[in-house]
Parts: sequence; C-alpha cells; structure tokens
Amino acid sequence: MTPVVTPVAELFSLYGRTAVVTGASSGLGARFATVLASAGATVLAAARRLDRLKELADGDPRIRPVVCDVSRAEDRVRLMETALDETGRIDVLVNNAGAPGAARAEDESADDFAGVLDVNLVAPFHLARLLAEAPSSVRTQPVRTQPVRTRSVVNVSSVLGLVSGAPLGGAAYAASKAGLLGLTRELAGQWGRSGVRVNALAPGWFRSEMTDELFADERSRRWVERGTMLGRGGDPGELDGALLYLASDASSYCTGHVLTVDGGWTAR
Repeated sequence: MTPVVTPVAELFSLYGRTAVVTGASSGLGARFATVLASAGATVLAAARRLDRLKELADGDPRIRPVVCDVSRAEDRVRLMETALDETGRIDVLVNNAGAPGAARAEDESADDFAGVLDVNLVAPFHLARLLAEAPSSVRTQPVRTQPVRTRSVVNVSSVLGLVSGAPLGGAAYAASKAGLLGLTRELAGQWGRSGVRVNALAPGWFRSEMTDELFADERSRRWVERGTMLGRGGDPGELDGALLYLASDASSYCTGHVLTVDGGWTAR
C-alpha cells in the first residue's frame, strides 16, 4: 500500500489559525511574528512599543499590533481576550518576551531577580494557562487515536537555561530560562491529552537587539566564535524553520521537547 504523505507546504501551513507572539516589537520576536504570518496565520504581535508594532504590521496585513506589558497580569488577560474577540480562536502562543537582568549576581538585588522572573517565567506560565483555558475546537485526545490538530505553546528559552554563560550570563536570566524548560515539560505532561502541546526553543548566540553590544565587541564576538562548533553566531533567519516546526502540524507528535538551535554551543 502506498503511504499517504501530507504535502510539505500543507504540513507547515498556519492558514486559518491565530498566533500570539510576545516581545514582538523588535529582534527575534518581530522575526517570529513575520514568519508565522508568512505561513498564513493571523498574528497578534504584542509588546510595549506601539510605534514598532505598527511598523511591523505595515509590512503584513495579517499582523495585528497589541500593546501589552507582559509583567502585568491584566495586560496578559487583555491580550488573550483580544485574540479571542478578534479571531475567535488561539492556536499558537509564542512566549518570546524577555528581560536580561544584570550580568553579575552581586549586582542583582532580590527585587531585580524577582522582576526578571516575572517577565521570563511567570508571564509565560500565565499566558499558557490562558490559552489552555480558552474555548477551542480541538478535541481531547484519548489514547492511541489518529493525529488531530492541537494547539501549540512555544516557550523561547535559551542555551543559558542549559549551561552557564559565565562571564556573560546572568543569575536571574539563567534561572528563568532553566525554569522555563521545567515548566515546558510539566505543562506538556499535564495538557498532552487535552489538545495542547508545549515545547521550548533554546537559541544560542543570535544577533538581536539584546545581543547588539556582544557582537559589537570584538573580544566577546570571538568568545562566541570559539565556543560554537560552527565558528560563528546565528543569524535570525536560522530560527525560522525551528519555530515553524514547533508551531505547526509538522510537530504534531512532539511535546515536552527542547529544540536547541545553537551552532553546537551545548554539544561540547
């Protein structure tokens, strides 16, 4: 019998679906919003800087700007309610918004530490829970059924959640990104049979607004190049495929997984 193979374009398609991307006003978040829109999704791009969001939306009518400070619980609720009000559904959530924190632990107060966790860990948990609680056409999956369309949460972690980034890392940042990986696995286990998949994307050293100073400094750039098996930092476009894989039906049998895209940084 000839196997039935889904066309690749259909496998990665997000037509008719709604995605929410936080931290979408610049850097990787802006890229993620554009990638999901190019795959056919209606994307609610959320961040604090409305002017940046409007510029992003001007480039693609499928992107809708939403002002949101993810450190505020009321903003998180309003963001997800807006997605439901405008499109009637939420299929994909990309928890991308992040705060870096101080590089040296002794320069970071307990309040500073907690503030980073609020953005990098508490907000992703709350938003993921709001997605799981939202009305959905996805049916519960009993054991041993054929694949069905599920909703997807993509938590953007970091290689610093896996290994130390000293001397360039930060205690709160590393703790929050490691915590996000544990959260990913736990939510995947709790929600797997309810039609919600939860995975994490762990980028290495990519050029973005947050790493501009690192790549501008020759000594730091060479440190990245020495520690990466491919001998260079990543370009934002090199995360496109990984993101689209986790967001789409291409990863329908993937949950609780950490997809590391780091040029070999953590393989040493």
